[in-house]
Amino acid sequence: MKREHGYLLLAIVGTVLPYWYFIPFLQTHGLDVKEFVNQLFANKISGFFAMDVIVSSVVLWYFILIEGKKLGIKRLWVYVIASLTVGVSLGLPLFLYTRERKKSRGV
Repeated sequence: MKREHGYLLLAIVGTVLPYWYFIPFLQTHGLDVKEFVNQLFANKISGFFAMDVIVSSVVLWYFILIEGKKLGIKRLWVYVIASLTVGVSLGLPLFLYTRERKKSRGV
């Protein structure tokens, strides 16, 4: 399997698994942001993971901007939106997939 296909597979898994938990929340609470934040920071352990993901997202955005501009990848906002709508679990492998494709074309 090519590396880029591995990243694409990870992007799919990185979308399915988080939404496996998020869709039942939406079915129960809808887009209740207050309830979402309450549950996200319900205890110290969930807060730990929430802050880890938030910081990882910011680091990912920085990486996307630096690496994306260096390689001339267009529409960098797509990867930021992917990380905001699903998470780092989609944004990172999706960007790495695009990066591998760009590099394999001789950039």
